[in-house]
Amino acid sequence: MDRATNILTIEKDNSALIVFRIALGFLLIAESWGAIATGWVAETFVNVRHTFTFFGFEWTAFLIGQPMLWWYVIMGILGIGVMLGYRYRLSMTLFAVMWALSYFMQKSHYNNHYYLLMLVCFWMIAMPAHRYASMDVKHGRVFPSLTCPNWCILFFKIQFAIVYFYAAVAKLYPDWLAAKPVSIWLSGKTHYPIVGGLFHHEWFAYLISYGGIFFDFLIIPALMIRQTRIIAIVLSLIFHLFNSAVFQIGIFPYFALDVALFFFEPDSIRRLFLRKKPQLIEFIAPRSIGSYFKIFFIGYFVIQILKPLRHHVMPGNVLWNEAGHRLSWRMMLRAKYGHYAFRVQYNKDQEKRVLSRDFLARHQIADVATRPDMLYRSIDYLKEYLREQDIEAEAIFCDCITKVNGRPTMQYVNPDYNMLDAEWNYFGPQDWMAEEPDLSVVYEKKLK
Repeated sequence: MDRATNILTIEKDNSALIVFRIALGFLLIAESWGAIATGWVAETFVNVRHTFTFFGFEWTAFLIGQPMLWWYVIMGILGIGVMLGYRYRLSMTLFAVMWALSYFMQKSHYNNHYYLLMLVCFWMIAMPAHRYASMDVKHGRVFPSLTCPNWCILFFKIQFAIVYFYAAVAKLYPDWLAAKPVSIWLSGKTHYPIVGGLFHHEWFAYLISYGGIFFDFLIIPALMIRQTRIIAIVLSLIFHLFNSAVFQIGIFPYFALDVALFFFEPDSIRRLFLRKKPQLIEFIAPRSIGSYFKIFFIGYFVIQILKPLRHHVMPGNVLWNEAGHRLSWRMMLRAKYGHYAFRVQYNKDQEKRVLSRDFLARHQIADVATRPDMLYRSIDYLKEYLREQDIEAEAIFCDCITKVNGRPTMQYVNPDYNMLDAEWNYFGPQDWMAEEPDLSVVYEKKLK
């Protein structure tokens, strides 16, 4: 047996995996039913004419409306199954598929954390996370086990190392180093009790900006070293709870804290959370593993390492054209706002100005004005709106302006380009976008 195979298959104490499964199930319930309770599902999927799907997922439009409320109710129920270990693989599989579909159905509330949760859920299907403290064991559907293959633990360590590393690297650009995005975000939160007074100060924006870089770079190494592990956990609690309270980013802060379990000694996890679980004393021989799985495991992480780099081989600045931004752990990097309207020419000499609010939901408008792929797709939705108005467009022009990290507003789309002729270029610049400005120089106007 070669060394790589042995590293993946050697049996390790499964305490962290078991506790992670229980906590993950609870977070899935909170995410699913919380999205209903806060009105997020209604805003995103119910009270809309359209959703901006990922390319290739336009067929999911039949789910828009009331069915999505039940969709999230069912996901919450599946979360209970995961937490309790009841029909675990079925519950985890169904949740992963349903979460993936709801993720690919819309870009308006795009979040790297949703993508990360999707990846973890699909990998969890293959993990024996129900082999202890589960109803599947209690009802005799699976045999209990005190161990799991080492690849289950390695997955979380490698995956989150990649996430944090690229999150840190992405912050190393002039605007972030000048604390521009953070200054803008905090300026709208000065009314917060207790901490709101700090948000007025420029030094605090710098503290958050550089603190984020150092945290992302160092947290995984600090968790891996026993002498710094407790300090890392304390800093993680401060960092993630601050982000949760100030930026309201859902379950991710607690999800990330849950993953920290895999960096602790199994005996510590067992004593804290699974006191009745027997201590693993004897060595358990590695399980057999197919060569295809080994190739898949390594290949998956090769893709995870390379994919965030793709914007470097695409022309233009990702900060402007968004090419390669998604699925790359570019988290909370820029303050980008915009507005747009269409000029529709019909009946040769007649023109109608159509505002985005005429056919899009309120929460979709700002993103459409700053995300080229969503703006491109909005042309289809505009055509549908025009058909309802009995208007056959001969030409459509877009007046779109955007501002990036506090800079003055800039033209985002060529106002003289007929958008009826627009095509989407997957691997290059979009012909219909305005000339890209130089964003390498920090805009120095004092942000308020």
